[in-house]
Amino acid sequence: MPESSTESSITEGSLARPLFTLAWPIVVTQLLQVAYNIADTIWLGRTAEPAAAVGALSLAFPLIFLLLSVGGGFTVAGSTLVAQYTGAGGEESAGKAAGQTVAFVTVLAVALGVLGYLTTEPLLGLLPADVETAAQVIPLASEYMRVFFLGTPFLFGFFVFSALMRGYGNTRTPMRVMFVTVVLNVVLDPLFIFGWQVGPAVTLFGHTLALDFPAMGVEGAAVATLISRVVATGIGMYILFGLRVGPDIRPEHLRLELDWVKQIVDIGAPSALEQSTSALAMITLTAMVATFGPPVVAAYGLGNRLISLVFLPAMGLGRATNTMVGQNLGADKADRAERAVKLAGGVGAAVMFGVALVALAFAEPIVSVFIQSTTADAARTVEEGTRYLRIRTVEFAFIGVLQVLLGAYRGAGNTKTALVFSLTALWVGRVPTVYYLAFVAGLGATGIWYGMALGNIVGAVAAGAWFTRGTWKRSVVDTDDAGAEVGPTPDAED
Repeated sequence: MPESSTESSITEGSLARPLFTLAWPIVVTQLLQVAYNIADTIWLGRTAEPAAAVGALSLAFPLIFLLLSVGGGFTVAGSTLVAQYTGAGGEESAGKAAGQTVAFVTVLAVALGVLGYLTTEPLLGLLPADVETAAQVIPLASEYMRVFFLGTPFLFGFFVFSALMRGYGNTRTPMRVMFVTVVLNVVLDPLFIFGWQVGPAVTLFGHTLALDFPAMGVEGAAVATLISRVVATGIGMYILFGLRVGPDIRPEHLRLELDWVKQIVDIGAPSALEQSTSALAMITLTAMVATFGPPVVAAYGLGNRLISLVFLPAMGLGRATNTMVGQNLGADKADRAERAVKLAGGVGAAVMFGVALVALAFAEPIVSVFIQSTTADAARTVEEGTRYLRIRTVEFAFIGVLQVLLGAYRGAGNTKTALVFSLTALWVGRVPTVYYLAFVAGLGATGIWYGMALGNIVGAVAAGAWFTRGTWKRSVVDTDDAGAEVGPTPDAED
């Protein structure tokens, strides 16, 4: 059963308590997730060429996300199915859905990791980088990506563990696992980036012997992340199969069955497409940014990491809404699900507005923490990064609303609806605007910053208008026979 603090209240009683009980561990977990990237950025910002090193991450992450998003979307299906079966009282089906999701995503992760490793150079070759960026940044990005793709199954392993536990209503256990592995990553980062020596050197027969680990730079940051992810997945799988704090998965549940795979694909494919098209939008935007010099590329990557940090309250409320909606629709309580969405949306907008005020007031000192060098490129990076962060604050409240609404649609199994509004935010509100302002209107880097701020505003307005129709409140599981292994409810999407 779900953790005790939310067991009886996700579908009964007060809405505020279970919503925030679910949300705060998700926020902390995502904060720790961002800490992986922040730690990399801080240490790489202290290398001899900080703009090139940080810029390499700016180019690498959208390309990595393109392949990872294909598999990541299917964890949404597992979370939705577990939530709705749990709400309907179908413990056996919840466990089976979880096991099938683990097996399916693992197979997919191995395939995507191999594909990513083999296509690193061609993917980077698609970016229309200027001469300086191509010479300094792209080789470093290639080193990072190859190591990262080797760890794809372990990256997915933790993602699927976290999604299944979230659907079950247990968000604290993934938080604790993430904390352990982030501490490990923070410790390993400087060791692999700058190199280290194990023990004192010993002189034998005139030869000095020492066990040294060479400085690996950007590649070392990827190695540290890979080791941490291996540990995270190992702990997560032990919890899923060895402890009774989540869905009851048994080894026989890992044998893939066509009906279950079809159900996972039907729900997960739109989310995979949503995340993939988001990645394509990121790549398109990165390609535009790459036509500028390393300082702008680095400012873009640094700004995005900082915004991903302030994005966390909205993401936490959105994922908590996913669970609230899924379990309440499974329990046939559509009105309660709707009230939960409205509460979360209001809180998300208010919290993100407060975050925007803080970011606006302290943008420069925040950005300066990550770039310690006194070179001209470093100074330009801080200047552009500060301007970028300040401009993006205008959209923060809209981010809170949009993430809650997308979480509601996913929790209901309406992943096609979430796809449409995600595409609206990126491909209507953001990509064409960035291109027009930066290149047609001639605003340069500042045009990129303004264009980036528009997407979530457009998406939130569109998703909010659709929400008022009320057609999203339909379960995708058979709540009258929750213990049976059934496919999606007909006409679940609208």
